[in-house]
Amino acid sequence: METKANNQAIETKAGYVAIIGKPNAGKSTLMNSLIGANLSIITHKPQTTRKRVLGIYTEGNTQIVFLDTPGVLTPKYEMQETMMRYVRNSIEEADCLILIYDITKFNQLDPIPEELLVFFKDIRKKTILILNKIDLLKDVKETLPIIATFDKMQLFADIIPVSALKENDLEKRLIPVISEYIPKSHFYYDKELISTQPERFFVSEIIREAILLSYHEEIPYSTEVHIVDFKERDFGKWYINAEIIVEKQTQKKIIIGSNGEKLKTVLERARKNIEEHLEQEIYLDVFVKVRNKWRDKPSMLRSFGY
Repeated sequence: METKANNQAIETKAGYVAIIGKPNAGKSTLMNSLIGANLSIITHKPQTTRKRVLGIYTEGNTQIVFLDTPGVLTPKYEMQETMMRYVRNSIEEADCLILIYDITKFNQLDPIPEELLVFFKDIRKKTILILNKIDLLKDVKETLPIIATFDKMQLFADIIPVSALKENDLEKRLIPVISEYIPKSHFYYDKELISTQPERFFVSEIIREAILLSYHEEIPYSTEVHIVDFKERDFGKWYINAEIIVEKQTQKKIIIGSNGEKLKTVLERARKNIEEHLEQEIYLDVFVKVRNKWRDKPSMLRSFGY
């Protein structure tokens, strides 16, 4: 499409780009780096991203709407089934795809696991393969035979080795490549917007991030955060009431800890990060509740925004 500015015709491009990959491949790190903001929470634990997160990059005549998706896995319960539907829907909506791949997990005999391959092998959309975490290799030359292996598959429009976490010029390297595969179009969103998610979403994710970083084993994966009330005030602290949902009474006890000290520490971390995100002081009121097998109950998942 063409718009008029300063009496000159300016061609603009805009498109949706789905970022897919296995858990912990670096999808959220990549999007956050390109957008320049922490839209997706990041931890070392798999399945940190549960819902689709939308990030908007706008620069010059280009607008790219990134869809950060949950890590591809074989579902074991209803919540994971829903997560995989997010992946499929994002692929269908996208103009092109980014497959991000942890290069340190490369296996010559099984370079792309079948559960990942089925998501895009029959999709006739341009796919960019990002070989991530090259900073963890002993020698960058190790990427050459890996690139050659993927190149022989003839599945990818481009293959680019990067370090999404440590590379300073990531935007300059990747945005021009991605821009080649999005259509000419008017911008979909205002130039100043970097996401369409409401603040409630980001607050719940920040609390869940604190839980992921503070507890081990099954606790983080059995936990959901539900924002019950979010009150913006003209004067004084904003009020946020949240529920931490777990599946068992024993998990509730672990979350709270002895005399509530563990939960207090987690919420203090979350409160500081929420205030930094909102640029506003808050009063955080949190209750821990047990909802038996909530991850397998469609009605409950819908109430939590899945």
